[in-house]
Amino acid sequence: MRRLKVLIGAFLGTMVSISLLGCQDRTSDESRISMVKPVNPEPIHINEKSRKEHDLAATVKKDIQSMPQIYDVAVIKGEKETLVVYKVKHLHRMMMKQIEADINKKLEKNYPKESFIVSSDFKIFIEAIELKDKMKDPGYPQDKAEKQLQKIIELKKEMT
Repeated sequence: MRRLKVLIGAFLGTMVSISLLGCQDRTSDESRISMVKPVNPEPIHINEKSRKEHDLAATVKKDIQSMPQIYDVAVIKGEKETLVVYKVKHLHRMMMKQIEADINKKLEKNYPKESFIVSSDFKIFIEAIELKDKMKDPGYPQDKAEKQLQKIIELKKEMT
């Protein structure tokens, strides 16, 4: 009987250790925090040379964040597309499709020449925050950032 208790204790200890190791991830602090509270990330533009792109990303963020149902927005301006990821206030989550349609209409009306990818998915939001964190490093190449943005856009397309 005593051996059985020791064996069960060792087994449970091993299982707890394995589960704790499985919970470790490689996400940044800001991306982990973004799940529970607004992080209000700065707009990102892959091509640092263009002031126009930075202004566009900032204006898009301001426009989307002005909507009363939205509480956090991340905007990444790539070479061809602009990724707009947002979080909806809890009481408005039942109207997600309508909110996304409103955002698309607003963007098409205000920026007819731009191509936007719009998402309210938390996974996409976290990926955008992680890309922003990587781009803080001055040695992070622009072409690698663009490839990562394209991966995020593909992930969004797969989810729909």
